[in-house]
Amino acid sequence: MFYSEEIVEEVRTKNDIVDIVSERVRLQKRGGRYWGLCPFHNEKSPSFSVNGDLQVYHCFGCGAGGNVYTFVMNYENYSFPEAVKMLAERAGVTLPEAGESEEGRRKESRRAKLLAVNREAAKFFYYQLRTPQGETGYRYLKKRELTDETMQKFGLGFAGKNGARLIGYLRGKGFEDEVIQEAGLAGYSEKHGMVSQFWNRVMYPIQDIHNRVIGFGGRVMGDGEPKYLNSPETPVFDKRRNLYGLNYARRARSSNIILCEGYMDVIAMHQAGFTQAVASLGTAFTAEQAALLRRYADNVLLAYDSDGAGVKAALRGIGILREAGLTGKVINMQPYKDPDEFMKALGKEAFQERIDQAENSFFFEIRILEGQFHMEDPEEKTKFHREIARKLCGFSEEVERDNYLQAVADKYFIGVENLRKLVRSYAASTGLARQPERPRPAGRRKAEPEDKAKTAQRMLLTWIVNNPGLYGRIRKYISEQDFTEGVSRRVAERLFQELEQGTFNPAGIISMFGEEEEQREAAALFSAKLPGLETEAEKEKAFRDILLSVKKNSYEYYVARMGTDVTALSRAIEGKKALEELAKAHISLD
Repeated sequence: MFYSEEIVEEVRTKNDIVDIVSERVRLQKRGGRYWGLCPFHNEKSPSFSVNGDLQVYHCFGCGAGGNVYTFVMNYENYSFPEAVKMLAERAGVTLPEAGESEEGRRKESRRAKLLAVNREAAKFFYYQLRTPQGETGYRYLKKRELTDETMQKFGLGFAGKNGARLIGYLRGKGFEDEVIQEAGLAGYSEKHGMVSQFWNRVMYPIQDIHNRVIGFGGRVMGDGEPKYLNSPETPVFDKRRNLYGLNYARRARSSNIILCEGYMDVIAMHQAGFTQAVASLGTAFTAEQAALLRRYADNVLLAYDSDGAGVKAALRGIGILREAGLTGKVINMQPYKDPDEFMKALGKEAFQERIDQAENSFFFEIRILEGQFHMEDPEEKTKFHREIARKLCGFSEEVERDNYLQAVADKYFIGVENLRKLVRSYAASTGLARQPERPRPAGRRKAEPEDKAKTAQRMLLTWIVNNPGLYGRIRKYISEQDFTEGVSRRVAERLFQELEQGTFNPAGIISMFGEEEEQREAAALFSAKLPGLETEAEKEKAFRDILLSVKKNSYEYYVARMGTDVTALSRAIEGKKALEELAKAHISLD
């Protein structure tokens, strides 16, 4: 959905960023800004700043920054249209429907109907659990030691002795049979007509990250098969791209995500306080799910079943996490099968100890691999060492590979050089050997002229943002053409235009940028701290030096392009004249 700049700006101005952020982050006012712990990275001292005057935020720790849209998109994991819709609803702004194609409207209408029928089905199941017809399911959940509060949080429900009541309820709410079928809540047969597959089951509503019900999982009561039954994939339910419990886990702001195998494991973990737990949806863990987790944490702890199938799933998951650039560790559940059993037997404190002691995923792989060989047999032991070498070749970074090589050598009493030879031999035989990179000269990289120019341009904009009155004193010397760097150029164009009109709207300027990285850069311009100079003379000199630096770079930039750019000559001439005038001018900061 495309929204005009006018409507985007109206919605933004009606949502104060301090109010929006303080609903999610604890803020304290210090000076003219609000400060708190950054919600986008772990920190102990507040470096997250919200500027109510400029309507922007910036973290001096991780660099996150932007306006109210940027914050909502990052915190809630919304797309830009979703952020606009959410903030518009909050502010009571009616969004226009124009600008969307007929096909787009049909798709959106179809999705809306599927989400609506799922929502009503969830209400039906929830109500059934709390009636005499749902007593079987309620007793089962109580036996699993779930509290009423936990059942309510996860919206747990019950499908009665047959599915006819569900279909009748949904029809009564105005849903057509076609929509009920497409949502995966029922099927059609010539013999029985519309029939729901969900009956005599405890129901687990599956929600996406925006808390919308997109499907269901059902656990049969008794000895029926299958034990667990999930909704089929639909236009709103993609099992590969969603995770059970992620709508809660993404708000945990933990340094890790705990990945489980089943619904009950997740629910038990959340009830015990480990609200960062999630589970895949009746399928093996996927690369798409790993990419989803990467938005919320760098470290993933695998809490899979301790049986053979769980170990196999963990080994597969480790590879997927590694490919996604995530650090994986494995929690030891023994002597219990899964987190649910462990929690009931030993409790929260014991599980936290297991988290603290989680095993490095590579060492987990090696330990499981060791069990496949008879280590008393020299030939078998040699094969095991070769397998270690093969796995070590999986590390593309030489430093990381060497660190693991030494650690494995110490752990399994293998000579370091012998193991290194095995690694080289395997790499050479399989084509994985790489030419060693030549070490770079020591010392700090010398700043390039281009880097200095960018820094000067950004610093000048920060000076003007902090003191808009400066623009009137330097406008005859400087223009947006003097800003040659992408983000700074666009900010200068808009900023100078607004200052000419007597307005100043930093948060609106940030809305111009579609990419998050560009929004970060723009937000940094409005939030950066100026040098802590004491006297007015020092400040005036610093500002004048920055102004001269920007103008000198601009002059050199256009001189270098006079042969290819017809406008460069006139700009170079103007730049030289402005430099001569600046050299004589005194610019007051008062």
